[in-house]
Amino acid sequence: MPHEHVAARTALVLETNNLRGGAGLDAAGASLLHVIGLLAQQSVALSALAQVVVTHDGLCERIRTNAERLAGRSIDFVRINASTGYYQAKNDGFDAVHADRCDYVCFADADCEPEQDWIEQLIAPLTDAVPPAVVAGRTSYAPTVAGTSLTTIDFMYFPSRLQARATRNFYANNVVFLRKMFAQYRYQPLDGVYRAHCQVLGLRLQAAGVALHYAARAHTEHKLPDTRFELLKLRWLRGQDTVGLTPHLVRTYLPRSMQWLSHSGPIGPLCVLTARLWYSLRALNHQDAAPVRGLRWVSAVALIGIFSGLDMLGALCRGLGIHSAAAEGADAQSLSYHERSPREPLP
Repeated sequence: MPHEHVAARTALVLETNNLRGGAGLDAAGASLLHVIGLLAQQSVALSALAQVVVTHDGLCERIRTNAERLAGRSIDFVRINASTGYYQAKNDGFDAVHADRCDYVCFADADCEPEQDWIEQLIAPLTDAVPPAVVAGRTSYAPTVAGTSLTTIDFMYFPSRLQARATRNFYANNVVFLRKMFAQYRYQPLDGVYRAHCQVLGLRLQAAGVALHYAARAHTEHKLPDTRFELLKLRWLRGQDTVGLTPHLVRTYLPRSMQWLSHSGPIGPLCVLTARLWYSLRALNHQDAAPVRGLRWVSAVALIGIFSGLDMLGALCRGLGIHSAAAEGADAQSLSYHERSPREPLP
């Protein structure tokens, strides 16, 4: 099936939760228009898609009109509450998809910059004679030393035994689902968890025998947080997330004799993060990313250790029952991913 036919049956759901932080609605609107402009330059035009949905919690009419002008098509804007979480916003956007027109639903974030052929590469596997039910694209941070290091931590892909070219996990900003598949599983609430819902859904799909096709050339670049403070906040939240994610990992991968790790306070999460540190170091200069050499490689290894240490500190505190204000209502007070402050640039 030509990709034009697949595109004509595909909806794009774009959420704006990551634009809430820091600089206010005007900057959020400007960031959204920037990404819409990039999407409008895709090798598969936005007008070729069956539907485009944008979730938001207060974009003004001027921004919405300009977004449609840039996109060259109508957009279904879905108003959500300011307290709506990141994954629930994706569920709400999915609920606005027209089932009679769309067989597939592609999810993206308004704080990510896609390659010019991102949509084309993401839906290309759907043209196979037996298309996959899920296609996961490749997400990374900017190819700086810090961005490369963080990519090995936050956007690592683990091969799956279910199928060749399949991954065990995916990230919610770069994935396309068979609509019926997402309707069956969708994102489920996870109390006290910031952004691990897609990892849990990946585990559920793997347990159900659903292979996640990995499309490495469907690449999008995720923005780094604006400032060092926001970066530290992200590491703290990621580390605390490990406590909520650990029971799901333990139930999936460990034998019955080791199930006690799922309720072991900080022990299980620290074991998970230690294993992740090892895999992150191995992922450096692999996983389709641009390699770093010489002193850049040494710096990247050091930063992987530092960032992993910060995550472990967050997991330790959470595992010991020490909660931080940053973890409370994390989605309602999202990190800032707007233009970086000139006074405090990231490396």
